[in-house]
Amino acid sequence: MRVTHLSLTDFRNYRQAEVQFRPGPNLIVGRNGQGKTNLIEALGYLSTLGSHRVSNDKAMIRAGVDAAIIRAKLEYNGREILAEVQLNRVGVNRAQVNRSVIRSRDLPRYFSSVLFAPEDLALVRGDPSVRRRFLDQLLVLRTPRLSGVLADYERVVKQRNTLLKSARASGIKEKQLTTLDIWDERLVALGAEIIEERAALVRLLGDPLRLAYQAVAGEDHGPALVPALSILGADDDESSGSGGGKIAALPLPAANRSTTEVFRSALDALRRKELERGLTLVGPHRDDVVFMLNALPAKGYASHGESWSFALALKLASAELLRRDSATGDPVLILDDVFAELDQSRRRRLAEAVAGFEQVLITAAVLEDIPEALTAHTIHVEAGAVTGVGA
Repeated sequence: MRVTHLSLTDFRNYRQAEVQFRPGPNLIVGRNGQGKTNLIEALGYLSTLGSHRVSNDKAMIRAGVDAAIIRAKLEYNGREILAEVQLNRVGVNRAQVNRSVIRSRDLPRYFSSVLFAPEDLALVRGDPSVRRRFLDQLLVLRTPRLSGVLADYERVVKQRNTLLKSARASGIKEKQLTTLDIWDERLVALGAEIIEERAALVRLLGDPLRLAYQAVAGEDHGPALVPALSILGADDDESSGSGGGKIAALPLPAANRSTTEVFRSALDALRRKELERGLTLVGPHRDDVVFMLNALPAKGYASHGESWSFALALKLASAELLRRDSATGDPVLILDDVFAELDQSRRRRLAEAVAGFEQVLITAAVLEDIPEALTAHTIHVEAGAVTGVGA
């Protein structure tokens, strides 16, 4: 898969932008604050329905206007697609494919990309929510129907929390407990599916992660991913960074017990505490995945360079997994301001690692930071305008 053309209207600092991309490496160069990252942020949004920089879509709409438009021409297997989304300051966003209206959440079905940016260091050093979001975005890219499962689960958690808060405020009534039992069934059904899908994804990432880490770092530090599941023993302090779960890989340890059964048991054990807190304290929304290096948790033990290598290797492993599974070819690999953080040897190894992808988009503030093999097609950006293209 590749992007052949990107058109932006009132997106970030661009009143209007038209950018042509080629197969292979495409380098976007510009001083900090000129708008180079805005270009790849727009493409990332088409793939994930989110930004790697902000949580609010409205932040991507140019100041003083009501809407922004991202429009991209895509090509794969000889087929051309025009995908577009309108981000609205008021009301819901609108999406189209080949000029036909679709649900916004269906956009990732048409465009697959993997983006690595400096913010991704939070995958190693940040809160569990960052790692959950990473896994869930990758799940949706591989299996788009899971977008609906994740959205349904989030709604159930919100409804269940509302009921728990109501019961805490008004005193527990038999009717409320009966209703809670109904929500529990839905929570367990959806949550067990998410837990198992994440666990399968973690297993699949194992080998590509090890290969990618060695390719980037030049050494084998035994990178590994280990699920930490709240249903195996919740520690409800999300801020602790452990994700609230004991480190344990699936299949679940209790003999002949399904994920569903273990989830139900955890809910039963925490019923009183949940009523006291007014919160759902167990489920995939409180899980984590622990990143391991040299048999130790990377968070707290890995050096800055090791953390960078791990986060980058994780994204390269994701891209490798997607290219194996996809009927549309390679995902578009996007590297945002990555090379400035790497020494010469890591720059060279990264250039070699990405050379086989159908299309790679790279941003950089300094042209000299980029290995020559990746500079064949260079796009220059200044003050919200594409100022030149070098062959």
